[in-house]
Amino acid sequence: MAIIAPGTAVPEIVLKREDGSDFTQADLQGRTTVLVFYPFAFSGVCTDQLQVYEELLPELAEKDAVMYAVSTDASPSQTAFREKLGVTIEQLSDFEPKGTASRALGAYFEPGGMTNRALVVVAPDGTVAWSYEGANPGELPGPDKVREGVAAVAA
Repeated sequence: MAIIAPGTAVPEIVLKREDGSDFTQADLQGRTTVLVFYPFAFSGVCTDQLQVYEELLPELAEKDAVMYAVSTDASPSQTAFREKLGVTIEQLSDFEPKGTASRALGAYFEPGGMTNRALVVVAPDGTVAWSYEGANPGELPGPDKVREGVAAVAA
């Protein structure tokens, strides 16, 4: 399945926040949202990715945009990962049923049974403004990809 296309309304999804509460497509309404899909907590490329993206948060805030990181790890693993990295990007778990939301958004890497490296930028109206999927889970989309996605909301 390909990454969700721009112009598509975000389908019904349920992810788990670190505190165990639900994060749904309703949480995507009202501001620009960057969903960062990464394969696994504590892996090398994912570590680099979240640390690089943490530096973008002030720039995103100026554009009234928020970022969330999504993987199929369980919430306690994600929390430990976030704390070890010292980043503030809120983690969303797609653990059970594994990969359901990631599949709905086209960001699941079936051969590996994990989330692929992907970015989905959702406009304040709940539609996808921009999306990107790496050629493979080891490819790190740099900060300019995030900027390109956020700029697509204003276009």
